[in-house]
Amino acid sequence: MKKTIIGFAAMTAVVWVALIFAQEFEYVGVDKCRICHTSEARGAQYPKWEQRKHSQSYEVLTRDIAQPIAGELGVENPAESPKCMKCHAPLWDESIEFRKEGVSCEVCHGPGSEYKSLSIMKDHEKAVENGLIEYKTEEDIKKKCLTCHENPHGIPFDFKSSWELVKHYRPDKK
Repeated sequence: MKKTIIGFAAMTAVVWVALIFAQEFEYVGVDKCRICHTSEARGAQYPKWEQRKHSQSYEVLTRDIAQPIAGELGVENPAESPKCMKCHAPLWDESIEFRKEGVSCEVCHGPGSEYKSLSIMKDHEKAVENGLIEYKTEEDIKKKCLTCHENPHGIPFDFKSSWELVKHYRPDKK
């Protein structure tokens, strides 16, 4: 009986510790990222994203240009199809707002709920512990890009030139 009680107490403790350390990261959207990532001093990541096709990737699904491609894939409405959304709006099933953001910051950098605060973002290690996805090499970045860009719709993808268009280092981290 005593062993059973000790075993139960130990198991309960393990579960509580697991619950304490099991963080559930949530998506926050580009408006939260924009607060800090607009200025040149911090790399102007938001304006760079906003000017590129990633920010408009969902919108293109709503245009006439998407219909022929969707038809080839057997898709009636590309702006509602998971087949199209997985690359054009990867956070589509999180919320309607995230759908409209297209390929946003968190698609590549992970859900920002726990790393978005300035005190955490100032400490890269702490940000990674709190859900920021870290890419150690350009090859890691390329691998992430190729989850959608590996010859989409018969269009070749040149990582080097594409990366030059979208990279957004902080000036002090180049």
